[in-house]
Formats: sequence, C-alpha cells, structure tokens
Amino acid sequence: MSNSIKKIVWFCISLLGAFAFSLIALEREESINALWFITAAVCIYMVSYRFYSAWIASKVFVLDEFRQTPAVRLNNGRDFLPTNKWVVFATHFAAIAGPGPLIGPTLAAQFGYLPGTIWILVGAVVGGAVQDMTVLFFSVRRNGKSLGQMAKEELGVLAGIASLIGTFMIMIILIAVLGLIVVNAMKHSPWATSTVAATIPIAMIVGFYMRFIRPGRILEATLLGVFLLLMAVYAGSIIDQSETMRVYFDHSGLFLAWAIIIYGFSAAVLPIWMLLAPRDYLSTFVKLGTVIFLAIAIAILQPEIKMPAITQFVDGSGPIFGGGIFPFVFITIACGAISGFHALISSGTTPKLIDNEKHIPMIGYGGMLLESFVAIMAMVAACVLEPGVFFAINSPAGIVGSEAHEVITKINSWGFAVTVEQMNQLADDVGEKTLFARTGGAPSLAVGMATIFANAFGKHLLAMWYHFAIMFEAVFILTTLDAGTRVGRFMLQDILSNFHPKLGQTSWLPSTIVTSGIVVSCWGYFLYIGVIDPNGGVNILWPLFGIANQMLAAIALSVGTAILIKSGKIRFAWITAIPLAWLLIVTSSASYQKVFSEDVRIGFLSAARAMTEKINLGNLPTKDLNVTEKLIFNLKLDAGITIFLVIILWVVIFDVFRIAIQSRTQRGKKVTNV
Repeated sequence: MSNSIKKIVWFCISLLGAFAFSLIALEREESINALWFITAAVCIYMVSYRFYSAWIASKVFVLDEFRQTPAVRLNNGRDFLPTNKWVVFATHFAAIAGPGPLIGPTLAAQFGYLPGTIWILVGAVVGGAVQDMTVLFFSVRRNGKSLGQMAKEELGVLAGIASLIGTFMIMIILIAVLGLIVVNAMKHSPWATSTVAATIPIAMIVGFYMRFIRPGRILEATLLGVFLLLMAVYAGSIIDQSETMRVYFDHSGLFLAWAIIIYGFSAAVLPIWMLLAPRDYLSTFVKLGTVIFLAIAIAILQPEIKMPAITQFVDGSGPIFGGGIFPFVFITIACGAISGFHALISSGTTPKLIDNEKHIPMIGYGGMLLESFVAIMAMVAACVLEPGVFFAINSPAGIVGSEAHEVITKINSWGFAVTVEQMNQLADDVGEKTLFARTGGAPSLAVGMATIFANAFGKHLLAMWYHFAIMFEAVFILTTLDAGTRVGRFMLQDILSNFHPKLGQTSWLPSTIVTSGIVVSCWGYFLYIGVIDPNGGVNILWPLFGIANQMLAAIALSVGTAILIKSGKIRFAWITAIPLAWLLIVTSSASYQKVFSEDVRIGFLSAARAMTEKINLGNLPTKDLNVTEKLIFNLKLDAGITIFLVIILWVVIFDVFRIAIQSRTQRGKKVTNV
C-alpha cells in the first residue's frame, strides 16, 4: 500500500472517530445508537496506537529491537522466560483486567452516559496507556524491577518506602472491594452462587490436567475448562429450580463474605499451578471472548442508549454514591481510564517475559486500550437499560427504602419511569427472587449484558445469559482477588524481611501462612464492614478504592517523570507530567471531600458524627447499635487511611519537584540511564 493511500485511510479513520465522538458529546434531541460508542472507541484507539504510541516508542524511549531484554539475558526458565508476544499480551491483559472497567463505568452511569464515556476514551489514550507503557519500558531497562524498587532508586529512600507502604495499603482496599462486588452479586441467588463456586474446582481440574494428566496438552485443557464453565452456568439453573438443592446455595452476604475470605487465604497458600495459573489462563479466553461477543451483539442489535447524556445527579445528590461530577466521575471510572494497579503488573511478571523491546507498545499501550474498550462495553450495557430499572437495581435500601412501593415511588419522583410489576417480571425472567437494591454494579451490568445478548441471539435464554454474565464478572474479579492476595503477601514479606530475613523467603511455609493470614485479615475486615453497611458498602468502599487506585497511578507516573528528567529528556517529560498533574488535582480534591465534607453521604467524618448523634439521641433500635458502632469506627479509619495516602502521594510529588529543580540547576545533565 502506497504512502498516499495509507494517509487517506488514516485520515478517514480519524474523521469517522471524530464524527462519532462529536455525535456522542453533542446529541441531545434524540436517543443515540450504541454502535456510535463502538465506532468512536475503535477509531480513537487505532489512531492513538498507530501515531501516539509509535511516537513515544521512537522519539522518547528510542526502543532498540536488537538490545537483549531481561527475559533473554537472565533467562532461568522460571521467573525470566522469553515468551511469544501474543502469549505475553494475553497474560498481561488477564492480570490487569480486573473488575474496575466493568463496575466503575456502571456506577458512573449515575451521572449519565456522557461524562464517563469521555473520560474513558480520553483518559486511556493520554493517561492509562502511557502509564502502562512507560512503567513497562523502564522496568525492562532495569532488569524487571518492581515499581517500589524503581521508586526507591530514582526518587530516594523516603519516597521508595512511602511508595511500598502505600502500594500495600492500596492493594488491601482493592481486594476488599473485589470481594464486596462478588458478595453483592451472589447473595440470596442460588444460581449465581453455585455457578461462581463451580469455577474454583474447574480451575483446579484444569491445573491438575495440565500438570499431571496430559502435560503440554494446552488445547485439550482449554476446551475442557471452557466446556465445564458453560456447564456450570447450565447446572446453576437446575440447582435454582430444585427446592432440595437451592437451599445449599442460598446465603446471606455475611456468610458469602466469610466464604470469600477462606477462598482468598487458600488461593494465596496453594501452589500457583493448582489454582491461580489455570484460573488466569481460563479467564483470558472468557474475558476476550465475551467482550468480542458483546461487541458483535451490539453491532447486530444496534440498541438505543436510554440513559440521558447528563442526569440531575451531577450535583452530588445521586443515590448510588454521594459526590458531584468533579472529581467523582474520575474516581469512580478508575481502571477504565487509568489504573495504578496496572503499574504493579507492568513492573512485575510482564517485563520478565518480553523477548524484544519492540513488543512493548503492543503489550503496554495496546493492553490498556483493550481494557478501556471493556469499560466502553460496560457503559453501553448499563445505559441500554431503562434508567428507572438501572436505579432500582443499584440504589441501596438505606436511600430509597426497603419496600418495593417505596423504591418505585422514590425513583418515579426523579423522573424515571419504572413499576413494581416491571421489576418483578425482570427478576423472574433472569431467575432471581428480586433485583431491588442489588448494589455494587455487577447485577445491573449482568442484566444489561443479558438484555443485549438475549435480544440479539434469543430472548428465551435471558436467565441463562444473565448468569453467564455473572460468571463472566466473577472470573474477572476472582482472578484479581486471588492474584492480588498473593501479590499482597509478597509485598508484606518484602517489608518484613527488613526485620527478619527469613520472613522474606517466599518459599518458607510458615512465612507464607502467617503473611497470607495477615493480608486476608486486613482486606477481610473491610469486606465485613462493607457487607454489614445498610447502604450496601459501595458508597464507602468504591470511592476509597478509586482514590487509592488513582494515587497509585500518580506514584507510577511520578517515577516515570523522574526517570525522564534524570535521563536528560526533560523536554519529553510532559507525556507523564500532564496526566500526573491531573491525577494530583483529582485525588487531592476527592480526598479532601471524602474526609472533610459536611455532606453525610460524602464525608467520612460527617457521616460518623451523624451516626454518633443518632446513638446519643437514642434514635436507633438496640439491635442496630453494634453495627452502627462498627460503621462509625470504620468511617474514621477510612478518613485516616485517606489522609495517610495523600501524605504519601505528596511526599513522592515533592521528590519529583526536587529532581526537576536539580535538573534545571545542572542544566538537564543526565544522571541516570533510560
């Protein structure tokens, strides 16, 4: 293809993307077709990958395809291993693609489809993908060192220690939120619970099959695993219809929370080949297959977006979570646009597998674009629902009431039509007792996905599609939960090794058991508090998760900015400095509001004071006193954690400022290698 034809093709792609994006942003008179979301996303991703990532690779990083990577130079057949680029891409995507791009956009639809969609597209292109690619490149050039190690070396001892502690705390919050989402999706749902529970022995069967029964037969194991997952969804329907069997899987949120805690501990202690590795492998196929399948269904069905572009809840009065459009749409979207968690993966296993530097843009930048596409799919799935149905599912009982007629009256008063009969029929169609107050985002996302699949491929299978979507979400979440628990254990062992070297040995069983127990106890506590929260826990935990996640991204971008400055490339430091500055503004603003806001639905401390006042006035039933006292303590703890994380972030930022000032006084003299 000649250069002229290539230019014309790329011009047309750019023009189509710009048109689709402007249509999404400006259309108000009529409903917009979901296909325009897919068009805008694909075109924007193609152009940014082809030009922006290529420019960064060639001009800023100057990738060298003839330079040996750590995977080649340090190959030991275990940790460092040259791997096919497509296998690395699949492994990397499976690790980074957690619940964030699914749940964040679903919750952010409270503001309407427009704010979240714009941030997903823009944030991923200029922020998230740049962060992932930057951290991955610098880790490859530094023998696969972790983000904490690079921070310690490039920013200084204080910033390095602060980053390590902050990262560990963020990981704890992340895992607690993951557990809460799974619990809210499964409570009092025998079909969902049995299906999700079945994914655990299925992963173990695949692990034993690949290791002992048929070593090396990857295709056989894959087909077996996918077949068993589909059968688990079908078997769930049989269990749900059996009065004898369904009682064994119909559990409260608290029971399921303890089950998740026990599972998390087991996953962290068991050998990686037995559960973690096969689950990651299977989840890659499920994740990619479902996302592609959903995109095809949208292309076939071309559903209309029913959620308004902007809702009245941009003022902060939303029922799902408190807080205005700024800064909380950015905090809520989180991983769909930029994720600090990705920096841990990009400086963890991935840089130890890449066999050629030229693959870094595809894996780092391209992997984040694919996750952003998942977020767009989630936004579409949430917004094709009738707004009244969306809010009936996601609004907690503490806000809209516990009785069906109370919920309907409240939601109708907002201007969104929905009836009790409509909700009951929908619940019956998807095989659930009720869909009222199924908070956390996962159930409403599953309803949206199931609606699209059913309308495109068979309406009589709506219940099956719904529970397939629940299983899909659970695979996303549990993969990150068990991997996150294991990573958290490694972090804690690294910290404890400073006090006793033996505690840092990951192969020493006593250390493994003790540190796994500590990690699980930490996130298990936050999960417990989220489950007993009458507002569903999302209003407390998801904003805290979003703030923590974006702070970790800011730390990663700080490391990238510092290295660019110290390596004499200060003129290019804007590629990381601009998204860093934005995240600094967003996280600092969100943290201030979450700690000090007088609105009890936003501020941790004001909510704690309101609960304390109710206790003092005797306005609470005796049976609620114990739970309320625990919630008060947890709100104060959340405020303390938020303040601590802000301090850590600013310690890192001041170190970057120090490095920038030193660079100017030394006139950009190179003091480190890229």
